[in-house]
Amino acid sequence: MPRRPPILDFSEFDLNQIVADIEVIRQYNRQRYEMEQLTAVCFEDHKRRICVGYKDVTPNEFWVRGHMPGMPLMPGVIMCEAAAQLASYYTHRYGLMDGALIGFGGLEDVRFRGIVRPGDRLVIMAQLLKIRKQMLTCEFQGYTNQNRVCEGILIGIPLPVEQLMEGAATLPEPDSSPDAQTG
Repeated sequence: MPRRPPILDFSEFDLNQIVADIEVIRQYNRQRYEMEQLTAVCFEDHKRRICVGYKDVTPNEFWVRGHMPGMPLMPGVIMCEAAAQLASYYTHRYGLMDGALIGFGGLEDVRFRGIVRPGDRLVIMAQLLKIRKQMLTCEFQGYTNQNRVCEGILIGIPLPVEQLMEGAATLPEPDSSPDAQTG
């Protein structure tokens, strides 16, 4: 797949101008604890349906110890998850799709072009391409230090929350002690 042009030029946004901090993101996304993959959103353009956010990658991420020992690298699937959370946030915040929860419907043309390590800021750009009642399609790109590290197309679908909650009622409560969250 040839490299696509940048969704947005870095001169069009300021990473220090926060549109939504973690508390605002939590109003729209259900992920918590180690699965929260957004630190902040810093740009929204409704006309072009573009959103920019970032994840400040810390040494305390759940994957650091095991991926890869002595040489921690952010897994590509987590980069894709960060992009999906950005698209979900934007879609929910502006009521662009039915459903209380958006899940992965698929990934297309995903490429990993660089690495992300603890201490890096993963900047994610997302542009909604199509939004229908039962599906959204979004192009995404991830950058560290303005170098592209990942890109692709993600598909989001509404999840049946009520049905999922019925099954969750039979699961044991997760251990919420500090030791359980650090690995």
